Amino acid sequence: MIYTVTFSPTLDYVVEVDDFQTGAINRTSSEKIYPGGKGVNVSIALKNFGYDNTALGFIAGFTGAEIKRLLHGIGVRNNFIQVEKGMSRVNMKIISKEETAINGQGPEITDEDIGILYARLRCLVDGDILVLAGHIPDTLPSDMYKQVLQFLEGRSLKVVVDAEKDLLTGTLPYHPWLIKPNREELGEIFDVQIDSLEEAVPYAKKLQEMGARNVLVSMGGLGAVLLAENGTIYSSDAIKGNVVSTVGAGDSMIAGFIAGYVGSDGDMETAFKEGMCAGAASSFSLVIPDARQVEHMMHTAKIDITVSQK
Repeated sequence: MIYTVTFSPTLDYVVEVDDFQTGAINRTSSEKIYPGGKGVNVSIALKNFGYDNTALGFIAGFTGAEIKRLLHGIGVRNNFIQVEKGMSRVNMKIISKEETAINGQGPEITDEDIGILYARLRCLVDGDILVLAGHIPDTLPSDMYKQVLQFLEGRSLKVVVDAEKDLLTGTLPYHPWLIKPNREELGEIFDVQIDSLEEAVPYAKKLQEMGARNVLVSMGGLGAVLLAENGTIYSSDAIKGNVVSTVGAGDSMIAGFIAGYVGSDGDMETAFKEGMCAGAASSFSLVIPDARQVEHMMHTAKIDITVSQK
């Protein structure tokens, strides 16, 4: 079974504005509301790709109820924990000449709420996949992901972590199965600027040396790199197309990678290729892609994967 954890799910209010101007009244040319948050996006993408999964996390207020309603409407199973104080976030995404985001704060999560999450994680069995992705509210410890992996230590789970800087690196001593920093996040961890696939490789290796089993680096318009735990390096330039929005592209990439891995009985090259196709298909649209779109891209997109050894 596949599970995702989103500590602060959102309602994503995505609007298109022809020429957004600060300090002025702007009129939208389109507007849509989606359930969001990185783990939730992974759950939606996995469901779109034909893989049942369960979304875990914390919701509050009328916005939390709407997140549940929307997910139910698209067939995504959830086991969210209802918290008492605050409301689930509303994140506004403005698509114009540039992308602008305004993100809400989220509800207050208590120690008791975290205890309920641990009780639900205790039900996971060996072989399950668990995705920890995205923002954590300020009311939680800054090492929350590390604490979750400590709690799960000794279990034979495949844990995927997609988070920034210390939130990510704190999990490495517990050997997550897959981590997915993007180019900027990888550079921030090591205080460097990374401008090519080749430059990303030694820093991805450092993350392996720190404990990660597999490292997938998304590089935006430059492509992506995967360092597998058996020492194989997979890299590819970006798939060409008209980028509409990068919102959710990294989450779709994770879902595509998992779908490719599970569907091919563990073939890393297939997982890497399907992850790239899912991420690209997402960026060429305002919505998370479905299986048909990804399958079409798998067969028609120009993808030259370079395979080498450390």
